[in-house]
Amino acid sequence: MPLSARKCATAGPGRHTDGGGLMLYVKATGHKTWVLRYQMGGKRRDLGLGRYPTVGLAEARLRTEAARKLIAAGQDPLAQVKDDKRLTFEEAANALIANKRAGWKSEMQEALWVGTFERYVYPSIGRRDVSTIETGDVLSILEPIWPTKPETASRVRQRVEAVLDYAKVAGARSGDNCARWKGHLDHILPKPTKVKPVEHHAALSWQEAPAFWAELAGKDTVAARALRFTILTAARSGEVRRMTWSELDIEAAVWIVPADRMKQAKEHRVPLCKAALELLGDPGKPDALVFPSDFRPGKPLTDVGVTRVIRTMGNEKTTVHGWRATFRTWAGESTNFPREVVEGALAHQIKDKAERAYVRDDLFTKKRKLMEAWAGYLQGGRGANVDSFRGLR
Repeated sequence: MPLSARKCATAGPGRHTDGGGLMLYVKATGHKTWVLRYQMGGKRRDLGLGRYPTVGLAEARLRTEAARKLIAAGQDPLAQVKDDKRLTFEEAANALIANKRAGWKSEMQEALWVGTFERYVYPSIGRRDVSTIETGDVLSILEPIWPTKPETASRVRQRVEAVLDYAKVAGARSGDNCARWKGHLDHILPKPTKVKPVEHHAALSWQEAPAFWAELAGKDTVAARALRFTILTAARSGEVRRMTWSELDIEAAVWIVPADRMKQAKEHRVPLCKAALELLGDPGKPDALVFPSDFRPGKPLTDVGVTRVIRTMGNEKTTVHGWRATFRTWAGESTNFPREVVEGALAHQIKDKAERAYVRDDLFTKKRKLMEAWAGYLQGGRGANVDSFRGLR
């Protein structure tokens, strides 16, 4: 059955066929791309027709029709694309990402590149011919974020540099790379590590946590439930927002975060307390998101969407990530759970080699007791008594 505008907007991960070889390819990250599959000389070929929704259904069909005319005339559309050296920055970026895809360990890496470009680069130079981009264009992207987000800005610069290098190799650009650091931008911008000291995420004191939790418990939006789940598991926001039902073992009360979605690139087993399980609701399809966006069907919640829950509560003292610090401080000051158990619950790698060698498993049973104690503290509000959880092992 042919696609419709609504089906395109709500399509979940997988390949969705419109007919005649035209497909909408949707990744687990929510990114959607038009692909025309055809054969030339007995070989199957895939021609990218652009990203959805920049290229809508009607435009994708027009591009398919044009490609089909070339095929009927014995001409390979892919060869035509290669012969045309003109590229926009976005086209060059998409081509570079496609080339890197096979070498990346997970879709998360692609999502990070795409997210960087969509937020910081495409609004400024995405539609520009890549051959016309100059130093001033790169600086217009970097200068607004260099003083406040030096690490992010540095990654943006590196990825723009990679795209411009690709464009030169592809014959769509000539001359020096105007985004290079050494011998060029380092004469204009301060070194990222010298811009400002690292600032920690704002976090509530552990004594204030029960009052915040009581107020948050009264909110029942998807974002609020995702925030509550994040707090109960001491997980990172992105790990929760991209969690699928296939990662959950409800009967065993365990969430297994795959290595390709973890900062340390190692599988992480998270014990789920009763309160966390109650937030999950009825199970969905294995590849479906547990906390999908209300506004972007088939896509995960954004970090901004979850942060907004805190802001609507009028709280300026904490951030989503700051709750990991609150949990860590509570565990250190209000319990006597071993340090390695607390660090394990946070999915931190123990830096001391001797200590790391001593800890030969993930201390899962003790982590479960720790997380049950954390949930009990949040719900019971025993913050006045520092010794409330002393002796819990």
